[in-house]
Amino acid sequence: MQELLPCSPPPPVSTRPAALWMLLAVFLFALMDGGMKWLAADYPPLQIAALRGASALPLVFVWIVVGGRARSLLRVHWRLHLVRGALGIGMMCGFVYGLARMPMSTAYAITFVAPLMVTALAVPLLGERVGPRRWTAIALGLAGVLVVLRPTGEGVATLAGLALVAAALCYALAAITVRVLAQRDSTEALVFWFLVLLTLGAGLLALPGWRPLQAGDLVALVVIGIAGAGGQVALTHAFRRGEASQIAPLEYSGLVWVVLLDLSVWQVLPDAMTWLGAAIIVASGLYLLRRERAVSAATPAAEPAGDRTS
Repeated sequence: MQELLPCSPPPPVSTRPAALWMLLAVFLFALMDGGMKWLAADYPPLQIAALRGASALPLVFVWIVVGGRARSLLRVHWRLHLVRGALGIGMMCGFVYGLARMPMSTAYAITFVAPLMVTALAVPLLGERVGPRRWTAIALGLAGVLVVLRPTGEGVATLAGLALVAAALCYALAAITVRVLAQRDSTEALVFWFLVLLTLGAGLLALPGWRPLQAGDLVALVVIGIAGAGGQVALTHAFRRGEASQIAPLEYSGLVWVVLLDLSVWQVLPDAMTWLGAAIIVASGLYLLRRERAVSAATPAAEPAGDRTS
């Protein structure tokens, strides 16, 4: 599970390179999540969150230095970074806890509701306006989560399922902080300090229950580090080369990769109700992205910025 980082450098020239970068990022993040699920069988969530940050941090730092952007790491707004770091720890722990107890595809289906939560939370926290059609999409997406969880039947409305919903909420709140920080701090600072705070914060909290790493798990840790860092680089390239409204829907392609991982590594597949709930959530998310793109296109000519009512 990763945060989409808004980038505003040069205007996009072609959609295809951006789409390819985005597809690569989604694949790498799915691979990273697979590595975390592998470790989740033997290590506590806080330790895995710390290892996720620590394994990618050196590679991300090299990427920043090689790109000549090291100076941008120093001038940042620490309070919001600390809030985002705390939310990131909560997000990662909830996600890893759920991953350890259900198929990756089911976990992904639940957390796909996060973008809908971002839109809903942007109303009270950022003062944005959301019209009836987008509220309907949000409500349908939440209904899709209930279909997956099935709280009154033989579903996955367990502590693991609720932990994933909490992870999605932390993701959404963190994304709100990113919207604010992206207007002030560089993308490189957003990535670097998130990993630093995740590593230090989760690491300190995990110390009482820390378990020594087994030699056989080092491969998974290397996969997490390389895939996490590579995914972040690919994601940054994607948003620098394309419009968010065009490439963000490609995040849903991650469901294909996690289904393949579930089948090939853990020999499990989601049931029919999970597929139905996932379809409702993804359809709601895609419609919401379409409406936001339409509203953004109409805003300069038809309404003042920030006054969106569709």
